[in-house]
Amino acid sequence: MTALDPRTARRVFLLLTATRWLPVGLVVALVLLRPLERGLTATQTLTVTAVAGAVTVLLELPTSGLADALGRRPLLVTAAAVNVAASVLLLTADSVAGFVVAAALMGVFRALDSGPLEAWYVDTVHVHRPGADVDQELTRAGTVLGASIALGALVSGGLVWWAPLAGSPLTLPLALAAALGVVHLLATLVLLREPTRATGRPLASLRHGVRDVPRVVRDGLGLVGHSRVLAGLMLAEATIALSMIGFESMVPLRLADLLGSTSEAGAALGPTAAAGWAVFAVGSAAGGLLSGRLGVARAAALGHALTALAVVGIGLAGGALGVLAAYLVSYCFFGGTGPLHAALVHREATAANRTTVLSLGSMVSFTVFAVVAPLAGLLSGVTSLGLATVVLGVGGLLGVAAYAPAVRAERAASTSPVTSPVTSPPTTPVRPR
Repeated sequence: MTALDPRTARRVFLLLTATRWLPVGLVVALVLLRPLERGLTATQTLTVTAVAGAVTVLLELPTSGLADALGRRPLLVTAAAVNVAASVLLLTADSVAGFVVAAALMGVFRALDSGPLEAWYVDTVHVHRPGADVDQELTRAGTVLGASIALGALVSGGLVWWAPLAGSPLTLPLALAAALGVVHLLATLVLLREPTRATGRPLASLRHGVRDVPRVVRDGLGLVGHSRVLAGLMLAEATIALSMIGFESMVPLRLADLLGSTSEAGAALGPTAAAGWAVFAVGSAAGGLLSGRLGVARAAALGHALTALAVVGIGLAGGALGVLAAYLVSYCFFGGTGPLHAALVHREATAANRTTVLSLGSMVSFTVFAVVAPLAGLLSGVTSLGLATVVLGVGGLLGVAAYAPAVRAERAASTSPVTSPVTSPPTTPVRPR
């Protein structure tokens, strides 16, 4: 199987980005409300979400190493299948144990899905344009991602408000998300093409890929150990996770508390999440323009700071409207930060370890999420949800300094007569396979 040309690969990349994230839009406002509706407390709900993070952390590097060694396509197909199973369990769970299993499967999905699609696209581009920077393409993908989640969230809110089925108004959007997960699985099987790695025999390829995992993971970890830029980006990733807990996990809980009902919170969050992801798409497009003026590293650092400040605003807001307004602002700035941060990470990687390097960041993020989310729940129980959210935002703000090595490296590359940010090699060479 041969690689796609860059134009076709971009279309596939954007389409699979849309089918991957549209179902997320349907459930983004409901993942935390569903357990509350089924009788779980806020602390239990945040602990359940931490299970997904813990499982992701355990599997992140092994699965990314397998993707780098065996190929991106097998991991993406498996991830899509696991996502369908997790979606069905989220729909049917009615106890703490049931939600824990659903969260564990979601963690498996996230580990498998973390990085392979983006790595596949970047590698395909580099076959035709070696070393090319991809910040503009990633901002386009961020725009598609935001628009897809916005559409899903808008539909979800409408379905919750309409509530055409007997029983919980949250059931129909959850069921639709599971069905769209099947669509994404089929689209991945049909559209994604990748040159065959190792040997053409599936079992032999799998054995070869598994044997190669330790070397790929070791090389990826070696990059972090020898690159101040990459180490700084990993630290920034940790503090990004604090902000994400603030605007992803605390907002639904605050709204349910302020409005007095999970159904009212779900109805309010549907259109708000749609608007949030719409401004995420706008922020992603604006991030591409800003990076052209300030440089990728400076633009990423600025977006990181503004996102964290918006999370502080979520915690300080005194009513539901204030919480929702700060939520929208946080998503706009976050949309501009994510693709630029990813572009900086891609500069430090090669095709031999790209998924692993991307997954290192995800592993850091999910580790922080798994540890801090339950602690935020405990803090909110002792104090308030608002104060816990402010603490998360302040923690996120501390990570801005972690971009300093990337800023210095970008400045040095831009003034060098030999290299540029687009063509400079990784900080540490990786042994050929």
